[in-house]
Amino acid sequence: MSDFKLKVPLQVRFRDTDAMGHVNNAVYLSYLELARMKYWEQITGLKDFSKIDLILANLEIDYRSPLLLGEDVEVQVRVSELGRAGFTMEYRIVAGKAGRLIAEASTGLACYDYEKGRVKRLSEDTRRAIAEFENDPALFGAAAKAERALEEGGEGG
Repeated sequence: MSDFKLKVPLQVRFRDTDAMGHVNNAVYLSYLELARMKYWEQITGLKDFSKIDLILANLEIDYRSPLLLGEDVEVQVRVSELGRAGFTMEYRIVAGKAGRLIAEASTGLACYDYEKGRVKRLSEDTRRAIAEFENDPALFGAAAKAERALEEGGEGG
């Protein structure tokens, strides 16, 4: 599996914090979303997010350390599994120059036809672009969690 090639620096804002003084758990989902969109823009060149034909099928996150206002934070993102209709992304959220681990997460995404209301195949060009960006030809043969989640009845969102 490849290293994290895309690293997205973020600024912790006051509104991200809760009464305990640290970043609220729900805010991390927005951080992941921003990194995911930057990744997709890098792969496809799309800047018009209304043209993105992906749905989030599942999400897992493990919180490791609190993140505080004023800390430098970076979201690292990569594709770890690539299937015919979807893929799995892994994330690491790290803080400071030492790279203190704040959270680890994964998301399963599926390519989705909004007009027909069903999953569709990823284009071969997109699959190839992901494998080339990650410099991991083995990604071409891996089955993604997003496909499994949808086959098991997950709706996405």
